[in-house]
Amino acid sequence: MIKATKVRIYPTPDQAEFLNRQFGAVRFAYNKALHIISSQYKRHGTKLKAKALQQACINLDKAFQSFFDPKLPARYPKFKRKHGKQSSYHCTSVSCGDDWIKIPKMGPIKARIHRQLEGNLTSITLSRTVTGEYYASLLHDDGVAAPVLIHDLDANQVLGLDMGLTHLAIDSSGNKTPNPRFLKKVSANLRRKQKSLFRCQKGSKGRAKARLKLAKAHQRLANARADFQHKLSRMIVDENQAVIVETLKVKNMLKNKKLSRHIADAGWSGLIQKLEYKAKEQGKHLIKIDRWFASSKTCSCCGHKLEALSLNVRDWQCPSCSTQHNRDINAALNIRAQGILKLKAAGLSVSANGGKRKTSHALAAA
Repeated sequence: MIKATKVRIYPTPDQAEFLNRQFGAVRFAYNKALHIISSQYKRHGTKLKAKALQQACINLDKAFQSFFDPKLPARYPKFKRKHGKQSSYHCTSVSCGDDWIKIPKMGPIKARIHRQLEGNLTSITLSRTVTGEYYASLLHDDGVAAPVLIHDLDANQVLGLDMGLTHLAIDSSGNKTPNPRFLKKVSANLRRKQKSLFRCQKGSKGRAKARLKLAKAHQRLANARADFQHKLSRMIVDENQAVIVETLKVKNMLKNKKLSRHIADAGWSGLIQKLEYKAKEQGKHLIKIDRWFASSKTCSCCGHKLEALSLNVRDWQCPSCSTQHNRDINAALNIRAQGILKLKAAGLSVSANGGKRKTSHALAAA
């Protein structure tokens, strides 16, 4: 399998100056190619190939391919900002050790290698965050074949997940994970730092310091959300053989002005993305069901479908079988049932004779 490990690096002042010049050159190549292709597209409506240039322009070419692909909702490429995140790609003459990495034309850079790297190192992508921190993403081939997907599944280890706002994730076993609401907790601090930045004069040293403080606050917020999602997704994948989720169109949901802030804070797409690659790494399944499936207003017992169900109704009784439902748990059960049908349609075996599963908490206690 091809795996990537992101590590923190600590370049010396001279090395940092070299990297910043390199980031600037990469940004210039990308922006220049974008200017040329944009002019051609606006004047003649045609697309130019950018593969003759180096990696920055290869990335630009991929961005244009996504833009011209009707199946992908990609936006038109934008110019890279000097004060935004910077990166550069290196695939030749790269190496790493216990506490260093090496790229062409530069001596070893101090690094914190927090996990053992197995296999052959194929490339290193260096990056600099808005807060001035440097990172290196090490791509290596471990030489081990990717795990074969599990063919015979235990129905007791197939989990349906419904995403929400009050509770971030509700599973078909009735467990509810509260929404941490990271943005809400730090909104007052972000607002205060944003106002401080707005009051500073453009181009002043005070504005540069205020912008750095605001960027660090946003970075702490993003790190806290990512850490929570990594831990939650790891627990879910370790305890199940298949995870069933809805296909969410978050971009359309963000058009709701009343809920857009809360939806963005929940980070559903990030959680599903982490579930997907963690499941693939272990040979397990992540199934996405049709986004038009009415999971909330369909009875999980008899299949009766309500004509309408308001968002503020959290509990309802089925008029056909009189079963009392919790909206979210009922949706998770329906998502699980649809996922099992999809697994069986793919030729997989889903048996209900596996008995009750043991969670990782129980195993740890034992």
